[in-house]
Amino acid sequence: MKMKTIQGPAIFLAQFAGDAAPFNNLQNIAHWASSLGYKGVQIPSWDSRLFDLKLAAESTTYCAEVLDTLTTHGLHLSELSTHLQGQLVAVHPAYDLMFDGFAPEQLRGDRQARQEWALEQLRFAAKASANLGLKAHATFSGALAWPYVYPWPQRPAGLIETAFDELSARWLPILNAFEEAGVDLCFEIHPGEDLHDGITFEMFLERVKNHSRCNLLFDPSHFVLQQLDYLQFIDLYHSRIRMFHVKDAEFHSSGRQGVYGGYQPWIERAGRFRSLGDGQVDFPGIFSKLTQYGFDGWAVMEWECCIKSGEQGAAEGAPFIARHIIQAAQQSFDDFAGSGADQAANRRMMGLE
Repeated sequence: MKMKTIQGPAIFLAQFAGDAAPFNNLQNIAHWASSLGYKGVQIPSWDSRLFDLKLAAESTTYCAEVLDTLTTHGLHLSELSTHLQGQLVAVHPAYDLMFDGFAPEQLRGDRQARQEWALEQLRFAAKASANLGLKAHATFSGALAWPYVYPWPQRPAGLIETAFDELSARWLPILNAFEEAGVDLCFEIHPGEDLHDGITFEMFLERVKNHSRCNLLFDPSHFVLQQLDYLQFIDLYHSRIRMFHVKDAEFHSSGRQGVYGGYQPWIERAGRFRSLGDGQVDFPGIFSKLTQYGFDGWAVMEWECCIKSGEQGAAEGAPFIARHIIQAAQQSFDDFAGSGADQAANRRMMGLE
């Protein structure tokens, strides 16, 4: 496999969008991101201050305007995100009230209408991504089985299988819509989603018949909190990794708490998200492996930290990513010593002629 160079740095805008300048519209936030050294932005499609998803699905003129706005500031659009809408594709009743806020106000309290809206949003996202010339899209899977993640009380036989059968049935038409659009749908492997590790992704992938558009958004921070080997994850699933969130995390277990966190707030948990460089993630190892396997998507900073401000985290993020991007080798380091050979010479070297 020919190695390729990762694109970046880019920044996910979800955690920064707000009502005050420079975070209140696409023009202003693009200028801000560019001034920090970012070359791309990932746009949260649910935030109307920055983007109109339905209009982007319907109007190539609007899409051209969005791209022109970014180009003015020297930026590319890396991907769109439907994390919040994807979450609403599958919601266990225990989480109905907590996730209602992800839907338009008029749909709250109506589970069926909320789910139909979410599915429509994903169809819009497929068309919008195609109109914008994008190759990949970020989302969450949602969850029906998450309340049963720990096997106590003992789970009834077939419970998890039923949940994954239903989850895949809801997503398969969406995957087909992304196939028609020529865009990869990338699920972020994340606690709180039914797709939260490699095994659950495999369970889902099998049920959607190994759909070619069913792919992965790799974010190592969630694996640190689960104590999962994120470097081996790349070895196992690199052929499905189409997106990359550069996010740091740390895990410090004690005699008082471990991965479950004891119901504590983020700052007091054993596992915490941190700004880039402040946690334990082996980014040199990650960038090396992704480059080794030919990943040429965007390295997108996602800032989530309970200690450092977002402004400082964003300012530090672009140079951090830039330092880790590897300019992929285009020739072997020992080519200078090559002696040349042909098949006949190879056979003679082994004493076959």
